[in-house]
Amino acid sequence: MLGVHADKTQAFQSGVQMIKHIVMWKLRDKADAAEIKERLEDLNGKIPGLLKIEVGIDFLASEQSADVVLYSELESREALELYQTHPEHLAVVPIVKAAAIARTVVDYEV
Repeated sequence: MLGVHADKTQAFQSGVQMIKHIVMWKLRDKADAAEIKERLEDLNGKIPGLLKIEVGIDFLASEQSADVVLYSELESREALELYQTHPEHLAVVPIVKAAAIARTVVDYEV
């Protein structure tokens, strides 16, 4: 974990801003949430520039709730572009698209 903090400090000092990429999905069938979580979390350590990935499954199940959320940290905008086009990520996309009825995303720099 110390290495991750050192990388963030170095990126900040060099003027490169880290990216936070957050996606929420509403699913057709909530039973698909566990598989989606597993497949997305399996991307950890496989894509250069992807510093952290965390996937949560909603427990409240309110009308306003998303069913699954992805929280990730990437080194830069370039790392986000690489992540989005990386074969490991692209292999998961059709599975999530088939299960989802709605998707919301936000990307921001810190």
